[in-house]
Amino acid sequence: MLRTGEQYRDSIRDGRRIWIDGERVNDVTEHPAFKPMIDVRSRIYDMQHEAATRATMVTRDRDGDEVPVGLALPWTQDDLRAKRRAVDAVLDDVGGVVSRVGDETIGEMWSLHDGLDVLKGIDAHYADNIEPHIQRILKQDVFHVSANTDPKGDRSKRPQDQDPDMLLHVVRETDAGIVVRGAKYETAAAYANQAFVKPTIANWGDAKLSEYAVGFISDFSAPNMRFICRSGFAGRGSVEDYPLSNRFDEVDTLVIYDDVLVPWENVLFNQHTAAAGFIRNTLHRYAAFPFLQRLERYADMLVGAALLNVRQTGLEKQQAVQEKLTQLACYRETINAHLTASISEAQTSPSGLCMHNQSLVYAGRMFGCAQLPQMMHLARELCGGQICVTPSAAAFEDPETADWLKKYYSVNANWQAADRRRLLAFARDLLNSDYAGHRLTFHLFAQSPPYAQSGAVYRNFDWENSAAIVEKAARLSPAIHGAQGV
Repeated sequence: MLRTGEQYRDSIRDGRRIWIDGERVNDVTEHPAFKPMIDVRSRIYDMQHEAATRATMVTRDRDGDEVPVGLALPWTQDDLRAKRRAVDAVLDDVGGVVSRVGDETIGEMWSLHDGLDVLKGIDAHYADNIEPHIQRILKQDVFHVSANTDPKGDRSKRPQDQDPDMLLHVVRETDAGIVVRGAKYETAAAYANQAFVKPTIANWGDAKLSEYAVGFISDFSAPNMRFICRSGFAGRGSVEDYPLSNRFDEVDTLVIYDDVLVPWENVLFNQHTAAAGFIRNTLHRYAAFPFLQRLERYADMLVGAALLNVRQTGLEKQQAVQEKLTQLACYRETINAHLTASISEAQTSPSGLCMHNQSLVYAGRMFGCAQLPQMMHLARELCGGQICVTPSAAAFEDPETADWLKKYYSVNANWQAADRRRLLAFARDLLNSDYAGHRLTFHLFAQSPPYAQSGAVYRNFDWENSAAIVEKAARLSPAIHGAQGV
């Protein structure tokens, strides 16, 4: 079933208990903090039905059923390329960057698909639940997101040595399923259907079993759940002054699990720390690509905002300006190179899926995230100080001030005050606003903290190939080979 936008809206009118800014939300689809992103997600669903975009957004699975490209299991390099085209089509259509809309988070389920044999070897009780959930998401076009981060509390202490609810855990088992308590931060949870909930990065020590080592599908319509959201950026100023904040704020939510029953068929692993550790190490093998693709689009916006700002004032021919623009272009193209090469050098996963080249995609993610602060600052330099001093759109329309602003913000026949104000407002929202700061932090930490991203590169780089090249070139003794493994 390919959902429509209206069917999606109906599916989240399920009576869930949502709060934002101390207010209980009655209808999440109409609340101003959530409506812009719900409209974007609805638009993605509707693009699957429109003639102009249907071929890009829809494919057929191995059963011959029509399914969303973003949710379909990747079996070939063409499947991976089709996913990239679909994401680009969405970002082109909506005119901004949206991340947690399904295609990024579904990859975690494919990692489970790859790990079936490993998980069965650890505990065979739950592995058979994985494939039905993958098929359900695919066939029913479910809006599926991800939950990783707990409040954590005092990290110098074990969770058992403080309030145990600081990390989500199993409090008891029943005939119907497990009962969990705790909390998770989940982007888009207030307006998604479900999430794959799994442990945060944890040091299990020598423990083989833990009530904190649990992974399950969380149905957001379940009883005993509460959704407490951070303040939204939508509504802080007009859409004319903050065009990104008001349209693309993916609201983050602290989801409270207050003794929530998880049916046995929704449990994917339970108690075994080896299963939890395995999942953490393979979680992003597919999700890293769409995440990095969003960084590529963000880089495009940095380049475009900087370029148009220097063009409007005639500075693009100065060598110093061109050098800074070139740095931005190299940042963008390096991300593009990692994306393109990770498909061209794709690998076959343990379950036979076509998997982005792991070393390349993780290296690209680390580069893109690590360099983003510097690139934003570089774009800020090129855009100049006027992005922080320009009056609001209302001042450009007020009869008492409009003429003055038209005089001082019109540069030439091509750049009149209205367009210049729009560009400066866009650049301000991209680089200087609360939304811009939030996006920066989101990109740095959304998939994992920097040290964990570094660990992913370390685990997936082919160290032995580089070592072998030097062993041969330096004519080292054969005894050296393999004597010190990485």
